[in-house]
Amino acid sequence: MLVSQGRIGDRCEGAIAGAALTADALAARHGLPRSDAGTPAAPLGPVDWRLALDDARTQLQALSALTEATLQDGARPLLLANTCSASLATLPVAARHHPGLRVLWIDAHGDFNTPATTASGYLGGMALSGGCGLWDSGLGGGIDPALATVVGGRDIDAAEAELLRRSGARVLAPAQSTPEAVLAGLGDAPLWVHIDWDALEPGHVPTDYRVPGGLQPEQLRAILAAIPRRQLAGLELAEFVAAGDAAVHAEAVARILHTIEPVLADG
Repeated sequence: MLVSQGRIGDRCEGAIAGAALTADALAARHGLPRSDAGTPAAPLGPVDWRLALDDARTQLQALSALTEATLQDGARPLLLANTCSASLATLPVAARHHPGLRVLWIDAHGDFNTPATTASGYLGGMALSGGCGLWDSGLGGGIDPALATVVGGRDIDAAEAELLRRSGARVLAPAQSTPEAVLAGLGDAPLWVHIDWDALEPGHVPTDYRVPGGLQPEQLRAILAAIPRRQLAGLELAEFVAAGDAAVHAEAVARILHTIEPVLADG
């Protein structure tokens, strides 16, 4: 496991702690070895993406190096991330190691804005587009956007939706997100899976953003269970916010582990 413990554009307390709690539970249940990157720090708040990216540069480079080392060892990365912005570091490395890599971006948002389209200035809202090289993060690109599918997407800006359309990326609303639809056309290509827990209906896993009409945990579990293990190149889990009630956190961690259990069944 690669565990992001440094600030990467965090806008709220608890996402760094959420990554650590998930990692602790996975280590206890599955005995997975763990490599941490970074030191917890208070969130910057709603700052412009340029400031957030500059602040996170060292952390992102550390995650890039850990991903590179994991893939060079022939292992399958499992990243526990505080924010989706961590994918700016991982996607370019994965693309270099796996030509033709397909990406399942399981998220309420497309995270496909660029500096030219973003209205919020949020770095995390540009994570997938950065990995596709549609803007220069300084960390590389390499993902073909036509090989990306946003699963559970339902809060997507108009300009972002147009960019997704022109780039050839698929967007599946929650009601469309069946295992058959998600995996349609995958073929034998390697697959990188990114999960932002706000893809789920609010109330299942605490997140910074709450977008009604999301996936159900069993729906997401069925999607993951349908992925051929030999094609799974890497898994990222992001945006579980552990701030407040410990009992709520424990329930959320149990739900996370149950949801992703199919892709961990083979170790």
